[in-house]
Amino acid sequence: MSNALAIATVTQALALLIESNLGPEMDIAVKVETRKPPAEPPAEPTVNVFLYQVTPNASMRHTDLPTRAADGTLVKRPAAPLDLHYLISAYGEEAELVSQRLIGCVVRTLHEIPVLPEELIELAAERPYLAGSDLAASAQKVRFTPTVMDIDETSKLWGMLHHTPYTLSVAYQASLVLIEGRERPVPAKPVERRTVRALPFGAPGAPVPPVAGEPSDAESGDTVTVTEKETGTKPESRAESDTETTPESETKPKTGAPAKKRAASRTATAKTSAKRAASTSRTRTHTRGKPGTGDDGTES
Repeated sequence: MSNALAIATVTQALALLIESNLGPEMDIAVKVETRKPPAEPPAEPTVNVFLYQVTPNASMRHTDLPTRAADGTLVKRPAAPLDLHYLISAYGEEAELVSQRLIGCVVRTLHEIPVLPEELIELAAERPYLAGSDLAASAQKVRFTPTVMDIDETSKLWGMLHHTPYTLSVAYQASLVLIEGRERPVPAKPVERRTVRALPFGAPGAPVPPVAGEPSDAESGDTVTVTEKETGTKPESRAESDTETTPESETKPKTGAPAKKRAASRTATAKTSAKRAASTSRTRTHTRGKPGTGDDGTES
């Protein structure tokens, strides 16, 4: 982050970056100025670096945290994230295509060195009118990206420059520039006492252990009844039919039940099956073993 001189420092450093990287393509003296395009084209080869707009950075606009505590003390300096929009114009002899050669050097330089070097920022801050700039110490680097402008946007931009003839130009955006406030935050108080507690589950103030959920109906199984229509066979007796259609929930304990309940359930199921089998056996023996009785139920 930096102070309010960051915008002017970026403009001056950009002019130094272009001026120091015009060669070897340009073998003539070129003047680099930080002002808007002139109303009268200069006679000597010139490159104008013009800052025509400053906008808030969209990605960092809402990331500034609260800067003050509940008692009003400053916790963090407020910072304004900004994007700088530059119009770089070139002037020169049209017969020798000087302006086009200058624009080519500018594009090559900013594409090769898109991040503003720290040494150029320090060199720009040596100007008397930029004394006190701390942009070089900022952790946030300034990057230049080309801006695409159609004919409509270009005409509107040059329309704002009253009585200024159009010349070959390129537009670039510099981001991100953070400008901090002037007030210094109050340093935090040191930690005087550290308290570390270890509490078992169940103690007052201890976290509650997770409880395993009960199995769903799909996990415990559903009752399936087999009918005569589905199987094509008829059960031998009512007792056998009852045994086959016994719900799974009566014979098979639910998953997750205690071991004692599962054992008791198996014992009760076994006793019920034994009683039903004994009752069926006695009924059949009494019916078939009765003397003097035929198949049709009459005495012989």
